[in-house]
Amino acid sequence: MTTRAANDPRTLEIGFMPLLDAAPLVAAVHLGLDRRHGLALRLHRQSSWATLRDRLLSGELDAAHAMAALVLAVQTGIGGPQADLAVLTGLNRNGQAIALSPPLADALAGAASGGPSLAQALRSLPRRPVFAQTFPTGTHALWLYHWLAAQGVDPMRDIEAVTLPPPQMPQALSDGDLDGFCAGEPWGEQAEATGAGRRVLRSGQLWPGHPEKVLACRRDFAALQPELATALTAVVLDACRWLDAGADHRRQAARWLSVPEAIGLPVARLEACLVPDGGLPPHQALQFHADGQANYPWRADGEWFLGQFRRWGWLPPAGDGDAWLDDVYRLDTWRAAARELGVPVPARDARAVFPPP
Repeated sequence: MTTRAANDPRTLEIGFMPLLDAAPLVAAVHLGLDRRHGLALRLHRQSSWATLRDRLLSGELDAAHAMAALVLAVQTGIGGPQADLAVLTGLNRNGQAIALSPPLADALAGAASGGPSLAQALRSLPRRPVFAQTFPTGTHALWLYHWLAAQGVDPMRDIEAVTLPPPQMPQALSDGDLDGFCAGEPWGEQAEATGAGRRVLRSGQLWPGHPEKVLACRRDFAALQPELATALTAVVLDACRWLDAGADHRRQAARWLSVPEAIGLPVARLEACLVPDGGLPPHQALQFHADGQANYPWRADGEWFLGQFRRWGWLPPAGDGDAWLDDVYRLDTWRAAARELGVPVPARDARAVFPPP
């Protein structure tokens, strides 16, 4: 039996989905930030959010790029296995999109000029409208349902919601199997670039600075190995800071993400989403760090997500004020990593959240 030398890095298995907001993990490995903090991250692209969840729960993955709402769905046992998870850090804000088929995108644009509403256009379809999200209780489902409801469409009654991995959505839209979808970039960009559909909303327009992906792990990993959890948090926080430090860094990240093992789309298509071009104001565009504001595990965000779960009838009313959220959002771990890196720590564990319509 061999033992690991004191200066050997600790290997961690990390899962991710082929999305731009996995960039902090990819950058951390390419920049050697994991080695700087005594770790060796091995990244594993996953085929779906359900697969990623199952491998995280089974222990095949030590941590994962995950939708914030997915973590809370697992914690509450909605629609799948219940398990105790933890959020170590946020990975990004904004960066998602809703895309519609060209005819529906035209109808929505016409509605803004006094024409029939989107709800009327959907009722005129020859079949029940079909919209895709990436996980039934994930963030993309919540952005989609919130937006549809604001358009006068009841997402629980007026549409058929299906779950698809993000890379399959543009082709399904092109084939006519979908009328629209919500997913993380670059898949809205891909739909638009190939003519399959048009992005009608960027998620940062719906809620500027909204929470999105997080670095998640099992609760026992965070609780029983606090130094390891802090080191992993510091690695990712360091990478998020690097990504927000300049456009050249994001262009480099686009090259790393373009390989088949990561996302597998042309560099130019990834740059179109990663590098701000003036099309969106900074507070609506994809942010990875924002002086730590994009990374802090805001408990208030968890409260908002749970409120949406209750809005759609997935959870009963809170009886304890959701006190258990304090165990999910690992604030002490994040603060320790932030102090190590000199990242500002918010004075209060709350921020303004998007109100319901």
